[in-house]
Amino acid sequence: MAIRINRVYTRTGDDGQTGLVGGKRVAKDDLRIHSYGEVDELNSVIGVVRALLDQAPYAGSDAGARVDQVLGFIQQELFDLGSELATPAEGEYRGMIRIGDANVARLEAWIDELSAELPELKSFVLPGGGSAGAMLHVARTVCRRAERTVTTLVHHGEAAADPARYLNRLSDLLFVQSRWIAHATGYGEVLWQHGLEPPPAGKRGRGRRAAEPAKD
Repeated sequence: MAIRINRVYTRTGDDGQTGLVGGKRVAKDDLRIHSYGEVDELNSVIGVVRALLDQAPYAGSDAGARVDQVLGFIQQELFDLGSELATPAEGEYRGMIRIGDANVARLEAWIDELSAELPELKSFVLPGGGSAGAMLHVARTVCRRAERTVTTLVHHGEAAADPARYLNRLSDLLFVQSRWIAHATGYGEVLWQHGLEPPPAGKRGRGRRAAEPAKD
């Protein structure tokens, strides 16, 4: 498919409207625009995760490469998902890429693969576990927000259910990846501690945070 983008700005959206696939014009705060805008935001956060994986201590490691390879594929898939969400029923076309059962099953297989290598979870996990682990938590929360918006679009009858299902599984994968990269790189996980007492005033020091377990 030949794609040519000769100009970044067009001025066609200065009236507060934008075009969907097929040419329909809608307001820029339309729910459909929110849905694929949040998928685009998710893709951008995943790009930050991949940039972190290209730096120490992840660069050149098998663990970093393993997560990065999957995330690189997911970025491509999210672009396809955004395109699907940007296409109303009247704009559908032959050969259009749709997210479906196979995409969801692939995410589940990746989740199962990494989960088999993780210790049993006995507490809630807080964002942390190294820079990449923490940013994967950010990606997870953005993914959940995108799922909520797409779910509303589904309830309005303006989208198929599979994109929301895909985002649900993707948020689970991002969570498992955050756990896995934290363990694989020796950071360990930051676990919620019920009834944790605050550190004494004036004795906080400059060492590791009290609520963060030592590297395993």
